[in-house]
Amino acid sequence: MTRCAEFDDKFKTLPSMPGVYLMKDSSGKIIYVGKSKCLKNRVSSYFNSSHALYSKTQKLVDRIYDFDIIVTSTEAEALILENELIKRHNPKYNIKLKDAKTYPYIKITKELYPSLVLARTRNERKSEYFGPYTSAIAAKDIISTVSKTFRLATCGKKFIHGKRICRPCLNYHIGQCCAPCTGDISPDEYEGLFKEAAYFLGGNYGATKASLEEKMLRASEELRFEDAAKYRDSINNLKRLSEKQSVVSSPKNEEDYFGWYDSDTISCIAVLKVRSGLISDKECIFLSVDEITDSEALGDFILRYYDNYDMIPRRIFISFSLAENGEKELSETLTQLSGHTVDVHHPEKGEKRSLCDIAVSNAKEASVTRNLALQHDEKLLIKITSLLQLECLPERIESYDISNSASSDMYAGMIVINGTKFSKSDYRTFSIKNQAIQDDYAAMRQALDRRTDHIGADDDSSMSNRPDLILLDGGKNHVRVIKELFYSKGIDIPVFGMVKDDYHKTRTLTDGECEISIAKDQSVFSFFYRIQEEVHRYTFSKMDASRRKKVKTSSLADIPGIGEAKAKALLSHFGTLKAVKQASIDELCGVSGISRAIAEKIILHYSDKEKKQ
Repeated sequence: MTRCAEFDDKFKTLPSMPGVYLMKDSSGKIIYVGKSKCLKNRVSSYFNSSHALYSKTQKLVDRIYDFDIIVTSTEAEALILENELIKRHNPKYNIKLKDAKTYPYIKITKELYPSLVLARTRNERKSEYFGPYTSAIAAKDIISTVSKTFRLATCGKKFIHGKRICRPCLNYHIGQCCAPCTGDISPDEYEGLFKEAAYFLGGNYGATKASLEEKMLRASEELRFEDAAKYRDSINNLKRLSEKQSVVSSPKNEEDYFGWYDSDTISCIAVLKVRSGLISDKECIFLSVDEITDSEALGDFILRYYDNYDMIPRRIFISFSLAENGEKELSETLTQLSGHTVDVHHPEKGEKRSLCDIAVSNAKEASVTRNLALQHDEKLLIKITSLLQLECLPERIESYDISNSASSDMYAGMIVINGTKFSKSDYRTFSIKNQAIQDDYAAMRQALDRRTDHIGADDDSSMSNRPDLILLDGGKNHVRVIKELFYSKGIDIPVFGMVKDDYHKTRTLTDGECEISIAKDQSVFSFFYRIQEEVHRYTFSKMDASRRKKVKTSSLADIPGIGEAKAKALLSHFGTLKAVKQASIDELCGVSGISRAIAEKIILHYSDKEKKQ
């Protein structure tokens, strides 16, 4: 029986309407979400043997055991629903994006004396925003250059007109700040500088340069040579910033160009951002070998890409063709989401095609660089596999350390290395329970016992994944204890200890019986040393943070009428113990559970302490 025959009855009931389909594997897990203007034709096409399928699509079809559909009234509704379902279920074969990622903006705050700062959201209606930028480094570089050019304060202080709050710093003396800290510059004058900065950030490079050149010439004619030199330096700063960008189109254009490069081993989409006629930014997104990248999936990718942005350009150009009517559908959906007209085009020739080709070249270059890095990482993992005599390359490595400050304060830290990269979102801490004495071996056993209980769990968390290699910050006895634990639980995971020398540096590895030298190969030694340092740093930081919190809580709990719950509520409300000490009676009473009588006791307690000191 063919796969198509298995679903014959379901095919007959499929409607010829737009909607979304959800493909499931044998466990019922959703592995792919797609949309179509005709569900009957689209879903059936996956199982029609007369059509040759894209190789990645064939892998998907081989794993499909069932499917569901959701009917919508329009194609645009189907596209939006598909996007939401992909974000919710994170299917294996859909192109993935880091939805949590936020892109930086440059913000001009609305204050008496404004500030130029980096922002991750546009949630203040009164403030002015520029961007987004794909790199915080690029945004910070622009802030630095613009601040120097227009002599804006970068110290973050709050200024008061007519009042000197501090002595001017070095930036004032070298002509890079107008020193509002002296109280000599009025709010109107300072706002004028920010208007010029905003004009420049809005893309008016030529006009800003012409204005500065005019001011430089006037200052020179009036024999104000020091001022003329400052304007000259400002022009040079802007020149250096603009030289990093290329003029590619009309100064009024705001456009994005998508270029796609695909090979047997890697896929990459590069996005060129054209603002005010300049290529102002670039972003590369790498795709895994499992993710389907046919014409339909690429259209979905563009929609979800803009979910991360507050601003969608009016014109988008792509190097690849979309499915039938795909450009029109995507244009309509993005128009609906953005509130302004958005046109999506696949240019065949001309200037726009050339820019698409540049985007493709960027994607190819990034892919080549990425492949070289992956090859280097693979060589390192092959060396480790051979050295430790592992059965397979360790794709997921977990490392553990114990940290304690007292017998009742013990923590185990777990860090995760995917391939050769630290995966900080997967890090975990285990608070060691019922530990009467400081016993590192028992603490390590408890942590690994609790950790391995999660392996294979029916959820999507990182803890359900089985590690290929476990590294302990410890010696032979640590390894023996964990091997005994794994034997009792029927777990077969390689375990090694990272042994330190007298200088707290990684010396060797141990399998519990003998030591294995790692000194012969610098790349191997550096890899294990970085792991040992990172797991120690992470575990200690978590223990120390907990200890500090307990110290603060216990200090408050010493006050009659305040238990642990009220102490935590006070710290949660005010943020720091210092803020609690400085709070008034009325402010303290604003915390849930704190009566006026207790508030008075808090103030009396700390005032008495100060007197004794």
